[in-house]
Amino acid sequence: MTLLYIVLATAASGLLSVLVAASLTRAVLGRLVKHLVSLSAGVLLGTALLHMLPEAFESGADPHTLFAALLGGLLFFWLLQKAELYRHDHHHEGDGHGHGDHFDARRAGRGGLTVLLGDSVHNSCDGGIVAAAFLVDPALGAVTALAILAHKIPQEAGDYIVLLNAGFSRSRALLFNAVAGLAAVAGGVAGYFLVGPWKAMLPYLLVIASSSFIYVAVSDLLPRLQQRLSWRETLAQMAWLAGGLAIVALAMVGLRDAGH
Repeated sequence: MTLLYIVLATAASGLLSVLVAASLTRAVLGRLVKHLVSLSAGVLLGTALLHMLPEAFESGADPHTLFAALLGGLLFFWLLQKAELYRHDHHHEGDGHGHGDHFDARRAGRGGLTVLLGDSVHNSCDGGIVAAAFLVDPALGAVTALAILAHKIPQEAGDYIVLLNAGFSRSRALLFNAVAGLAAVAGGVAGYFLVGPWKAMLPYLLVIASSSFIYVAVSDLLPRLQQRLSWRETLAQMAWLAGGLAIVALAMVGLRDAGH
């Protein structure tokens, strides 16, 4: 049953985000991305710092080793990003970040392979994270999948716009992104079979999973919110971020109450 939950959760986080991004017009996506970035920052930080890390440290594992795993995870995802294998971009031409003309076409490269390869690696890592969380606690797994879904929507929106601006048709961009999204399912299934027999490793895997969420939030999402804005726009940012934290808190309570 746990494997079925993992497959369903990874399919939802990997494919639903692609479908949501593809169902909206380019103009709507451009307006929504900045709000979704704030929301996903709150969801990722809330999931990592309020649920995943406490769960790991309450397991009885050595705290020094857990902190070493956290440090190692942060450095690992930094190296993956430098190799352009851990993409989490949320920008596109016309979003005010000053990329210059034809930025998206250069990013997409030959046939969009760079974008799709990075997405596939990122999605497979996300699938492994979901699997580890479900093996610890089904409620934690569901909230982790929710956090990934919230983060993936603005990411897929950005990549979808990149492919459209690079000359892809809507159907071709959707198909390629959906195929990359399936890597989350593959990562989840692989994680279930690789991690399942090694239950003692789960606290450390949770910490590494948390390092992924923290790294994305701190290195990519929060810096995008550091702009000179009006007080109204700043309040909107804070409200969306707080909404992300509230979603995580309410979802965790609701799922654990349902489990009892």
